[in-house]
Amino acid sequence: MLTLAYPWLLLLALIPLLWWRRRQRHVDDVAAPTLPVGHWITGLPGVSRSGDARPRWQKMLLLLSWVLLVIAVARPQHVAEGVQLPVTGRDLLLAVDISPSMEEEDMVLGQRQVNRLTAVKSVLDEFIKRREGDRLGLLLFGTQPYIQAPLSFDHETIRTLLQEARLGMAGRATAIGDAIGLAVKRLRDRPQDQRVLILLTDGANTAGEVSPDKAAEIAAAAGVRIYTIGMGAEAMIQRGFLGTRKINPSRDLDEDLLKRIASQTGGEYFRARSTTELETIYDTIDRLEPIELEGKQYRPTTDLFQWPAGLAVILLLLGTAGSHLRHRTPEVSHG
Repeated sequence: MLTLAYPWLLLLALIPLLWWRRRQRHVDDVAAPTLPVGHWITGLPGVSRSGDARPRWQKMLLLLSWVLLVIAVARPQHVAEGVQLPVTGRDLLLAVDISPSMEEEDMVLGQRQVNRLTAVKSVLDEFIKRREGDRLGLLLFGTQPYIQAPLSFDHETIRTLLQEARLGMAGRATAIGDAIGLAVKRLRDRPQDQRVLILLTDGANTAGEVSPDKAAEIAAAAGVRIYTIGMGAEAMIQRGFLGTRKINPSRDLDEDLLKRIASQTGGEYFRARSTTELETIYDTIDRLEPIELEGKQYRPTTDLFQWPAGLAVILLLLGTAGSHLRHRTPEVSHG
């Protein structure tokens, strides 16, 4: 629909009317004398009956130009139908361990054996799809943590960058403390009670400048909730030259540390021994950190002031051109 941003400015259109009434009143009060020889004077050379008064068409052009300028100043707009905007209460950072230990093939995906990182990519991809309206970010860590994707509503790009992650890209060790520290740095400027970190690892802290406990203390002070996930099966059959044997591929996982981090920051610790458990964990986090969509609408607005303003300028130019032509045209005198 069409609307005006400042409709009260339309009162300015009355200014010419007020000016005309004041001038008319002045003319009535001071009437010009009537000369009894007026009909003789009009017959003299160079004397015109109309004088220098503007023609009516020129006055109408000026009046219409003024009205159009007033409409332009009132700022006409076209307001489209409302568009529902998803507004979330969550800034959620996903931290994924990409150290070489994530190459362990103790997960099953679609009836085939896959490594841990492949399983994480599959489950996280679905999790990201469900978080429509959330501002998500992706942090990858090994010996060094780095932000693969900053907090953004562009989930398609985040999913693509997740799939491009490769084992060992960040080094061969695991710096859990440094990963938490970097996450806190990115989240601390976000609104209070909306800072969430989901940290997934399959090992223990073996590198970094900041200890995980100290990093968790900093996160708690900054109001960042951390959900920790310990990844890896507890039992696996390994084949060798002397036959098969049962091993624990998650013997290096420091569960006590992950539990302390979650407890200290107000989050929870989860254990993912299989792809199915990992899916359940992210479903649980969905419920613990629900997407809060508010009923806000955005109405696209297009300004149209340039049209009446442009037409007013054209009419003023036409009036001015007409005035010049009128003055340049010689009058026919009686003589």
